[in-house]
Order: sequence, then structure tokens, then C-alpha cells
Amino acid sequence: MEIVPATVKDIEHIRKVAENTWPNAYGKILSVAQLEYMLDKMYSTNSLASQFSSGIQFILAKNVEQVVGFASWSLTDMQKGIFHLHKIYVLPSEQGKKTGRLLLDFVIEDITNKSGKYLRLNVNRNNAARHFYEKLGFRIIEEVDIPIGNNYFMNDFIMEKKLTH
Repeated sequence: MEIVPATVKDIEHIRKVAENTWPNAYGKILSVAQLEYMLDKMYSTNSLASQFSSGIQFILAKNVEQVVGFASWSLTDMQKGIFHLHKIYVLPSEQGKKTGRLLLDFVIEDITNKSGKYLRLNVNRNNAARHFYEKLGFRIIEEVDIPIGNNYFMNDFIMEKKLTH
């Protein structure tokens, strides 16, 4: 498995992983209509291009044959050293093979090298991924309901991991 930086040229790879991951991750949590709305809102070519241009960093997990996962993150509070993990998804066929852990370790190393002190993320309150993050030292610090349009909300926990230097 190789972890490599992503560029706007990789948008289609990111979209493909999201389209193949979201139904598995959210199919029992969200309606089909909300899932499609959110995928379009967050993973359209224009949305991803905007995320790249706003300074959000992306990486890809690649095996010999294909891109099997990705992650993205950015600095949110320089004074407090807080970074936010925006996305981390791994194809269902790769889950349980430590690919998510490799992606997260890469992100944490990058943040630590930039003197980051905390990594935060949002996870749907009903998503089993919450347990993945808890095993890796994240703790719930807040419960939020974020309006995303079309009368939909993201019902999330905000989780945080204190980084050691």
C-alpha cells in the first residue's frame, strides 16, 4: 500500500471511492435521497476542486491496481494548533486491512510536523466508524446538528485526539 499526495487531477479517483463507500457507510443511516444529495454536494467535481483550492490537503491510498482510499484535512485554528480531518474513506473491500489506519497515521504525522496539537473530526452519531476513532484515541467533545440544505442535517459527534510530540 502506498500513500501519496493527491492533486486536482485525482478528483475522479476521490469521487469513485466516495461513490463506492458511502452507500455502505451510510445506507442504513440516511435516506437514499439524502445520501445522493450529500454525495453531490460534497463530491461533485466543482466541490472537490473548491476544496483543493481552499487549501484542504488530500492524500490517496493506492495499491498496485487502484486507489482504494483517501483522506483530507486542514488547519482550523493556528493559535491552538487545531486541525480538522474532513474526510477519510476506504473502499469496503479494503476495510479491516489497516488502510484507514495508514491514512490517519500519515495525516497525524503531517500535522505533528506542523506543530499541530489536536486533530478533530465529525462522525455521524450512528456511524460505526466512531468506534474506529475511539480505539485510536479520539474522544467525543461535542454533539452537533449541522444544517446542510434541503432540510437535511448532519447529526454528528465532534471527536478530538490530542497529539503528542
